[in-house]
Amino acid sequence: MGEMNLYLLSLLCAAIITAAALPVLRKITKNILKDTPTAVKDHKGIISTAGGTAVALGFFASLALVRFLTDFPTGTLRNLRGLFIGGAIIYTLGIIDDIKKPKGLSPYLRLVFQAVAACALIRYGIYIQFTAQPLGYILTVLWVVGLTNAFNLIDIMDGLAVSQALLAAAAFAVISLPSEFIYVNFAACALLGAALAFWPFNHSTKFKTFLGDGGSTLLGFLLAAIALGTSYSEVNPLAVYAPLLILALPVFNTLFVSAVRLSKGINPLHATPDHYPLRLKKVGLKPCMIVALSALCAFLLDCAALYITTSGIFVSLFIYGFCAVLFIVAAGILLTKKFY
Repeated sequence: MGEMNLYLLSLLCAAIITAAALPVLRKITKNILKDTPTAVKDHKGIISTAGGTAVALGFFASLALVRFLTDFPTGTLRNLRGLFIGGAIIYTLGIIDDIKKPKGLSPYLRLVFQAVAACALIRYGIYIQFTAQPLGYILTVLWVVGLTNAFNLIDIMDGLAVSQALLAAAAFAVISLPSEFIYVNFAACALLGAALAFWPFNHSTKFKTFLGDGGSTLLGFLLAAIALGTSYSEVNPLAVYAPLLILALPVFNTLFVSAVRLSKGINPLHATPDHYPLRLKKVGLKPCMIVALSALCAFLLDCAALYITTSGIFVSLFIYGFCAVLFIVAAGILLTKKFY
């Protein structure tokens, strides 16, 4: 079986397993995995958070199946062990937090275990390599922990986190497929399939399901790991920063929320309704419009990232600078009184 067929197989398997498992998991875990409305999440009634478990099952089962169906030379898919071990830590941590809601786990305890999961990636060769070590290892931990929490923070509207995740996974797949970074190709395709299968359940009225912390943090962790697995360009050294564009909205939301909380004298780890989607909602935009606009922005940023991988240094500097200015302006607008 050719590699492209295997990539398609990983996508389809992840999608089928996720979609098939979700209704069953909803029924089995209805008294354990559930979410109630809060100051940040104003949904109506109690909603199942079994989505993260279904996504995890679809993603990992797909990769396991592909591994058993292939005969790549020993070590080719060694990096996947880091995804399995680190992903298991993140998922387990998130599920425990979901079960213990509304109190949940200590945010500091979560940060410690998230750092351990990042170290599992490093152990199996997934880390920042464009700078000398140990700086690369330190930046890897910060990147992984930061993005893991970024997807948890942006998971506050139906379809928002999962749409950002599937667009990012698609972008990483398109960028990495021509390369020999096989684990990235498989992981990106499997994550894309799982996210696509979960998305309708997140919007459903009758079968509405949330990712929960187990799912949102797993998405962030896996995307952080996938982002570390390809060189992005052989002609442009600045292309290594393309993930900052691909994952720009979750990163922006995290930085924005943290800055606002600090300016108010609030611990950045304490929940407040300062996320950019919630501020857009306050001025009259409907959640579906906010999700659609966010998806459009993510798609355009993905296209910019893809263009950077084939362009020169000066063009890249312009694109990075232009995007940075746009986000600074957006932050300034969101800080005006009408958004409070």
